[in-house]
Amino acid sequence: MEKIITYENLRNFTYSNDKICRRPIKGIVINHCWLGWNSMHKDDPADGVMYGENGILFLCPYSNPWGWMNKQNLAFVDEIVDLVMKEFDLPETTPIVSTGTSMGGLSCIVYTRYAKRTPVACVANCPVCDLVYHFTERPDLPRTLYSAFFDYEGTMDEALRLNSPVHLAAEMPDVNYTLFHGDADAAVDLHRHSERFVEAMKETGHRITLYVDPGRIHNDLTPEMAELFSKCILDAIDKHSV
Repeated sequence: MEKIITYENLRNFTYSNDKICRRPIKGIVINHCWLGWNSMHKDDPADGVMYGENGILFLCPYSNPWGWMNKQNLAFVDEIVDLVMKEFDLPETTPIVSTGTSMGGLSCIVYTRYAKRTPVACVANCPVCDLVYHFTERPDLPRTLYSAFFDYEGTMDEALRLNSPVHLAAEMPDVNYTLFHGDADAAVDLHRHSERFVEAMKETGHRITLYVDPGRIHNDLTPEMAELFSKCILDAIDKHSV
């Protein structure tokens, strides 16, 4: 199918803070949605304002809420990045940071592996990291994963491994990875996901940091950790911007 996203209809497909973003644009942050998120931003969210004040283009693609960064989801996000790079005449050296929470945490890691333009950093909150295990972790998950990968060749297990950060560790690009995870998370277990991914990444020589937030549940960071989360993103853009 032909590509149909244009600058004129961009906000039908993604939130973008370009209207309030200070010029020159020095980087791009892509925030990947969590499982089931299907809203559209009517107003500029706080993150959009904050990144805009720092000259950073903030994108929240309206991806399939059961997408799990499958091939279609990947192409969709790449198309949006292609468009904004061209529209704002951004050089290919423009730093991109991939970020997200839960399924969005998995998506930001997997996107870093497969993206047309490799992000300079990946910052994830309570990310799903072992997709094979996650298929069995909660009863609401198999339908979403089957929806995302049912047309892949091979077995379901093989398809899940293609989008499972733990199983992709050896293939991940050499960029900086930062993870945040509450140790009271009952939806995405810290030990089965973030800690396993960190172990696999360190075994393959990658740079990765994990911040464990004591007593915090799924998607829930303390104000201090939330501030550090944003700082990691800002610092990555500043480090790589021209």
